[in-house]
Amino acid sequence: MTLRLFFHSDDLKANVEVLDCTPHENEFAVVLRATLFHPQGGGQPFDTGWIGESRVLRVIQDPDRIVHYVDHPVKLGMTQIRIDESRRRLNARLHSAGHLIGHFVQARGWMPIKAHHWPGESRVQFKPSDSAEEVDIQTVQNGIEQWIAQDLPRLTSLREGAREIGFGELPAYGCGGTHVRSLKDLGTVTIDSLSQKKGTLSVHYHVD
Repeated sequence: MTLRLFFHSDDLKANVEVLDCTPHENEFAVVLRATLFHPQGGGQPFDTGWIGESRVLRVIQDPDRIVHYVDHPVKLGMTQIRIDESRRRLNARLHSAGHLIGHFVQARGWMPIKAHHWPGESRVQFKPSDSAEEVDIQTVQNGIEQWIAQDLPRLTSLREGAREIGFGELPAYGCGGTHVRSLKDLGTVTIDSLSQKKGTLSVHYHVD
């Protein structure tokens, strides 16, 4: 099983061991003993970057390992990996903003059921409980801006072997994704729209 270094590290570079490199169509599938690359999943896109001098094009979670697809073969043994910093930062900001939206709307009686933290199409979806309140764009906007202004720190913990992410005193969500270190790193979060369809509330947003 690939060791997920990004679970406990914000580093963008590391020296790791290449275990396997196999041709795959016009690419090469690389397996590392440990990785900083976040694979696609959990509502978050994959990281890109480099393994040695080979460009990482996409990263996929297999049942028991993480597979990195690169443009050129890499040698087995120790090498340096590097994460594309701008892409990682954007994905982390979008994911953390999604958590804040989840917390705020959940506190008003809506249960989060699905999240999609992709640039240009980020949204969190909710189902109402019996105590669900009406929410509007400005209320959600004001609520998350207050938390950002407090610069709540990220808190990472393990509960029964599962990783959880929280910010300050906010409840933690079970999450394997990447996040900002504290809410000041979010920058500006904008709620673009709220819509309801067949009982599902969708909150669309972006970060600047």
